[in-house]
Amino acid sequence: MTREASETRARLTRSAALASITMALFLGVLKGWATWRTGSTAMLGSLADTALDLIASLVTLWGVWWAAQPADAEHRWGHGKGEALAAIFQVMLIAISAAAIAFRATGRLLAGGADTAAAGDGILVSGVAILATFALLAWQRHVIRRTGSIAIQTDNLHYRSDLFLNLSVIAALVLDQYLGFAAADPLFGLGIAFWLLFGAWRAASEAVDQLLDREWPEDKRLAFVAAAAEHPELSNLHDLRTRSAGAHDFVQFHVDLPAEMTVGEAHDVIDKVEKDLCRRFPGVELLIHIDPAGHVDEPGNPLVEEDQFSRLDSAP
Repeated sequence: MTREASETRARLTRSAALASITMALFLGVLKGWATWRTGSTAMLGSLADTALDLIASLVTLWGVWWAAQPADAEHRWGHGKGEALAAIFQVMLIAISAAAIAFRATGRLLAGGADTAAAGDGILVSGVAILATFALLAWQRHVIRRTGSIAIQTDNLHYRSDLFLNLSVIAALVLDQYLGFAAADPLFGLGIAFWLLFGAWRAASEAVDQLLDREWPEDKRLAFVAAAAEHPELSNLHDLRTRSAGAHDFVQFHVDLPAEMTVGEAHDVIDKVEKDLCRRFPGVELLIHIDPAGHVDEPGNPLVEEDQFSRLDSAP
């Protein structure tokens, strides 16, 4: 990734994180007032989620700032995993919030329902929150399309869930105060808690994949191998390993070249291959190991002996 592209990505992700912080502060004040006015468990759950969104957005800001730092002597692979760490922290906050909401809602349900008031105020605040959240989501989606940031994706998940939270609050208040269904508020509180837990589990998966260096998706791996196969001077591409960290991709593999090639000739071939692959896969950091044709590695590693070029014939 070029320096200009890295700076653009950093600027966009910071702007999305700052927009989230501003939104969380605005919604926190509104929902705090509405919780005081209504006494609603569902509204309290929405307020708790917004408060944690604020903390999560601050962590996101740190994560995207850290991930944008260039490689240094102590972090030669860069700082891309800072985004995944920020995402994991957000997931932990969501889980804590969900547990607290579920505990309060269960207590109110066992006590016979909620004691809420001022439904109009709560509905108005929730409506304003929905409109404001739509605006934030639109900007976040733009940033995600441009950067692919996992931290912003996780933050976006928070605010998408906020749409359902606010709709749930409106439904709970209407059912409770206008239709006389006293159990509606704590039941919706429980529903919100389970929705948050589901979102936390889903958001954690990609962050964990990055932290544990999970391989690229199969279609992306095959596309990379197909691009390498367009260089006829290469043969027996094996021991392919891929991973991602933030906006950076990392690839390494072994490839066979004729044993009679000089070091200079082999270098020229690999240099040409590297330039082509890095052009076609922007942001990738590539490491290629050369084996003499016919070389057989020691047994014990099944990846070493697997020729990735042979898989292209059987690919759908």
